[in-house]
Amino acid sequence: MSEKQNVVPLLIYEDIAAAQAFLVKAFGFEAGILERDREGRVVHGEVAMNGTAIWMHRATAEHGLTSPKSLATVSSAVVVLVDDVDGHYRRARAAGAVIEREPAEQLYAQREYSARDPEGGRWYFATRTAPVLSCS
Repeated sequence: MSEKQNVVPLLIYEDIAAAQAFLVKAFGFEAGILERDREGRVVHGEVAMNGTAIWMHRATAEHGLTSPKSLATVSSAVVVLVDDVDGHYRRARAAGAVIEREPAEQLYAQREYSARDPEGGRWYFATRTAPVLSCS
């Protein structure tokens, strides 16, 4: 994880190892650690892209955490900026990602597509098509 990264997304999965493998194969993330408990169950995992980490936690009633797989709707998503959204889309599709929306130009100066991971998590991948004004 980058020392400059002050916010780390935390995604919840029933099968962290399978989710990590999918994110690496379909979406091009780098695999990070997989931590196991005493029984050998994966309880924490990580993936990264361009120095930005995403943590993965197990679905557990004890912590009140559930995978999108068990929900009727999804209340959040992850947006990842990539250099070539069309090439990224082709990779994800070939790897079996569920594509919700094919790449298209958006009014907010980016070309993007959306996909789901095997547990129903929603992902947007985008390439900026014009400079974006700073929010500061």
